[in-house]
Amino acid sequence: MKFDTPATTNPIDRLKVIGKPTNRIDGPLKTTGAAPYAYEQRDIPANAAYGFIVGSAIAKGRLVSVDTADAEAAPGVLTIVTAANAGTLGKGDFNTAKLLGGPDIEHYHQAIALVVAETFEQARAAAALVRADYARARGAFDLTAAMDSAAPPKPMFGTIADTAVGDFDAAFAAAPVTLDARYTTPDHSHAMMEPHATIAAWEGDRLTLWTANQMVAWSVGDMAKTLGIPKENIRLVSPYIGGGFGGKLFIRADALMAALGAKAAKRPVKIALPRPFIANNTTHRPATIQRIRLGATKDGKITAIGHESWSGDLPGGGPETAVGQTRLLYAGPNRMTRMRLAVLDLPEGNAMRAPGEAPGLMALEIAMDEMAEKLGMDPIDFRILNDTQVDPEKPERPFSQRQLNECLTTGAGKFGWAKRSAKPGAARDGRWLTGMGVAAAFRNNINATSAARVRLDKAGVVTVETDMTDIGTGSYTIIAQTAAEMMGVPLDKVVVKLGDSAFPVSAGSGGQWGANSSTAGVYAACAKLREAVAAKLGLNAADAEFVDGEIRSGDRRVSLGEAAGDAGLVAEDRMEYGDLADKYQQSTFGAHFCEVGVDAATGEIRIRRMLAVCAAGRILNPKAARSQVIGAMTMGAGAALMEELAVDKRFGFFVNHDLAGYEVPVHADIPHQEVIFLDETDPTTSPMKAKGVGELGICGVAAAVANAVYNATGVRVRDYPVTLDKLLGGLPAIA
Repeated sequence: MKFDTPATTNPIDRLKVIGKPTNRIDGPLKTTGAAPYAYEQRDIPANAAYGFIVGSAIAKGRLVSVDTADAEAAPGVLTIVTAANAGTLGKGDFNTAKLLGGPDIEHYHQAIALVVAETFEQARAAAALVRADYARARGAFDLTAAMDSAAPPKPMFGTIADTAVGDFDAAFAAAPVTLDARYTTPDHSHAMMEPHATIAAWEGDRLTLWTANQMVAWSVGDMAKTLGIPKENIRLVSPYIGGGFGGKLFIRADALMAALGAKAAKRPVKIALPRPFIANNTTHRPATIQRIRLGATKDGKITAIGHESWSGDLPGGGPETAVGQTRLLYAGPNRMTRMRLAVLDLPEGNAMRAPGEAPGLMALEIAMDEMAEKLGMDPIDFRILNDTQVDPEKPERPFSQRQLNECLTTGAGKFGWAKRSAKPGAARDGRWLTGMGVAAAFRNNINATSAARVRLDKAGVVTVETDMTDIGTGSYTIIAQTAAEMMGVPLDKVVVKLGDSAFPVSAGSGGQWGANSSTAGVYAACAKLREAVAAKLGLNAADAEFVDGEIRSGDRRVSLGEAAGDAGLVAEDRMEYGDLADKYQQSTFGAHFCEVGVDAATGEIRIRRMLAVCAAGRILNPKAARSQVIGAMTMGAGAALMEELAVDKRFGFFVNHDLAGYEVPVHADIPHQEVIFLDETDPTTSPMKAKGVGELGICGVAAAVANAVYNATGVRVRDYPVTLDKLLGGLPAIA
């Protein structure tokens, strides 16, 4: 099915199932421990062995030798794999560094060996006996020091390094009111609960991987390229994923080393990466240095807006696209954005929840507050004044839907913004300095081709098969809701099967494209199944209704089970997209509000309450969407107040590489959260008229927290995380 004209009325608009706050159909499996995650898969060949990866002890250089003699002689050891005996390996399109190092070492904890043994404990003990000799090379580990050598990044996924409209330099120099400030965000870890894990088994020349992976088709392709075998010889199974946030978009060392270990041991092999490998062996969100310049008239109209960002990655890697939202979020006739990429020898940087906008808004939305203060304006009024209903870089492209102002005003009323003290440091609650902050939220909508197969059996049960994944986001449920709505059956008559490369290729989970795209693919397959049902009964599909498990046309009413018959019916299709995304700027918007208390003596920060107001197209399942947003808000609070991968700039690794040293928020840190979804449908995005919302929920949160801390204390922190040591010197006197 080709989607190239805006959607009109269709079966989804009935909203009998879609749009209802529906419990997760996979919830009982997860709460009882019955959901088979990668390392606990039960449908695997017997006699699995255990693998333990040895990671490089240097960040850059050469592996001179690997002595495995003691490890080979250890109890239970079956085989040891290194680059010397692994055979010729390629590198996947989505991997920046090789997944198995040697002789060249590209980053700390790059895999250099795999020990396979009868038990996990034996593999781990033997891995400690592997002796590696290195020739260390000088590396670059400091983004600030590498700024001058940073260069424009090569185009990747449509990313443009620089944009310019009008004459920014002249307009900024002439502006009556200006701001020129620098902001920094640190490296972040995905820190998901489920580590990267894989079980691999070979049957002849065919490989099956049970793994934790967000993008099944991408990873089949990359594994095939790495191993040098046909894609058709690889089956990848990933039905349940315990969190990914972008860290499981691509195959990592666990998948490759499990495959190599299973081939060498001639047995299935299980590998789970230890927690330190999550930070140093897999990917992370890169640190940024951002410079923002704003120029405005005295009445608050932005005349010049400039945003420059520096980030780093391994050779051949890509940037953190932190300027993306600045190209679209606010009006202003004279504009400039630039991205620069430095070569760093730290572990690989890559996508983490809302790549680009999440760190970009951490800077931009503080800058907007700082500019509002210079102008003597309320921060919300300043944002509303500079709204735009068209792409400011391409004014001929209107936004398909843009309710940013409505998000801000609705949130202000609900949150009690009028009670906020405009003077920083003026509000107290006992020993606590209190303050409120706001920030705009923005994340682009992306449509991705997605396919599904739908089966109808004689019992009237609809079974959906697609390689779409569920990373804890509720994919099973919204896909079931879509099929139920399209076929006119209750949810208990729908079976959803996900995460298997044997199924049609879907959009996968990432980039906030998963929900709308995958359900649109199911829509297309169900539309084809409706036609097949009608054709078999000699009915006109365009006139027929699918209601209460029946197809109805005129006086005829036939149950779907009867229509399917003993043989059943099967339909498969995919949703492809035309040029509507070129004609319209498709984006999601929101407003985040936060109230904090700051201890007047110690600078300790406590979030008191948070509110998100979101405009993101049709909300397919408000209950699941709310869970997505409050989870994202919590991650944003972590980025604001505590999360930071500490870099050892001598030896090039992340020091705090476990959940004891890398702190993430817990329930006690976030006492009250509320989410409001504005009523919106967007007919330009798909027949579902939906967009994504899971990443919008993190965008702007950290800035709202930082702005609230400033409002409470009068201390402006531009370097994240906002910690008490950065406040103590400037807190109001306790008198």
